[in-house]
Amino acid sequence: MSMNIRNIDHHIAGLPAANTSGRTQDVTNPATGAVTGKVGLADGHQVSAAVAAAQAAFPAWADTPPIRRARVMFKFLDLLNQHKDELAHLITAEHGKVFTDAQGEVSRGIDIVEFACGIPQLLKGDFTDQVSTGIDNWTLRQPLGVVAGITPFNFPVMVPMWMFPVAIAAGNTFVLKPSPTDPSPSLRIAELFKQAGLPDGVFNVVQGDKVAVDALLEHPDVKAISFVGSTPIANYIYETGARHGKRVQALGGAKNHMVVMPDADIDQTVDALIGAGYGSAGERCMAISVAVLVGDVADKVIPKLIERAKTLKVLNGTNLAAEMGPIVTRAAHERITGYIAQGEKEGAKLLVDGRSFDGSVAGEGCGDGFWMGGTLFDHVTPEMRIYKEEIFGPVLSCVRVDNFKDAVDLINAHEFGNGVSCFTRDGNVAREFSRRIQVGMVGINVPIPVPMAWHGFGGWKKSLFGDMHAYGEEGVRFYTKQKSIMQRWPESIGKGAEFVMPTAK
Repeated sequence: MSMNIRNIDHHIAGLPAANTSGRTQDVTNPATGAVTGKVGLADGHQVSAAVAAAQAAFPAWADTPPIRRARVMFKFLDLLNQHKDELAHLITAEHGKVFTDAQGEVSRGIDIVEFACGIPQLLKGDFTDQVSTGIDNWTLRQPLGVVAGITPFNFPVMVPMWMFPVAIAAGNTFVLKPSPTDPSPSLRIAELFKQAGLPDGVFNVVQGDKVAVDALLEHPDVKAISFVGSTPIANYIYETGARHGKRVQALGGAKNHMVVMPDADIDQTVDALIGAGYGSAGERCMAISVAVLVGDVADKVIPKLIERAKTLKVLNGTNLAAEMGPIVTRAAHERITGYIAQGEKEGAKLLVDGRSFDGSVAGEGCGDGFWMGGTLFDHVTPEMRIYKEEIFGPVLSCVRVDNFKDAVDLINAHEFGNGVSCFTRDGNVAREFSRRIQVGMVGINVPIPVPMAWHGFGGWKKSLFGDMHAYGEEGVRFYTKQKSIMQRWPESIGKGAEFVMPTAK
């Protein structure tokens, strides 16, 4: 094997663990197309070893006082801040997103760790004195046990951090199954966590594909599964996990709209659409992929979008001037080009065609990378596949509607309900939009309304399977179970058998 191609394996019980399945997958640098690593794909035995390590570590970790768990999180937080650029470089090398975007991803993940450092306060329960004569009642929240996270390629640092900081701070132990497309950041995170003093087995990483996913879903010692990915897989995770008696939080796909009202600031709107549509090559579950242009605003916005889409700085992500990097894999590139061809076939007007982009101009050695420019469609209609389906690439579709009501009805009729935005100067429009729209995360003059660490992330409809959103107090509830305790003492108990439940008397 070439000295430049690394073996990327697992992290179990605090130590690197070589792959034993005999199966691997290539890891590539999307900017150059070069294979840089071979990631091991775990089998059921290796998944079981990780779960066993987590199960063995659980009793002592769950009994660790929350303030001591928080101190480990604080040390981990400090190490993350020291190594955040290193993690960002790992993201760019295997995902392809531009370095500044990768830095932002790491920073948003760090926000969740900061939130988890407050776990002693977050785990406080409720107490009622004298709930009945001589009886007190209180609640507490206790960890579930071994929990697992199955995470996507597009945010290899941030999305796992939506899960494991809160889960571990709450007293659970964790098995992470990251995407095999960009597996290296997860192993570096595991090393930093161990350096912070996390006991062995509390955080484990198993690389893998569907074999590893199914092993986690079926394992009786895994009490909960968190997932982020496409809607079909989210549905599968939810149904399979529930059938095996697990708590499941499965975040699915998106088709995020941005409504542009006639009174919106045009230049701000164009900036927002370009950044939210083409940032990270559109490979974000919160990317804006549909611009809903109300009334005559399309004639003002479209010419500026054409100009900006044609002049996007599509470069190797290591170049600090880059605005957009390559597509993550060759297969993803082929899928996106297929959608563009389908849009043309169905009659949408192709204003800017990103398929013609020449990767050799993106940087030295980039000729064989997975390159594409920004693509812009106009006159897209709800019947078209490029409107209905999640493309997950740098393709922005413009839909024209007559009025505000039509815009709201259009969005509410879509099967996805992840994120949405409305650009307007009208306070009443903003209020009505926020209240009427059937979407989980709403931005008013904010194109990508990703909630901060203490608020929680999640969509509606087919964008979320499960009852609770990710991170924030919703995450604390997901990774803990409530226990209610009623107590009285012998001196307060009367004589004789009691044949009714305690009442407030």
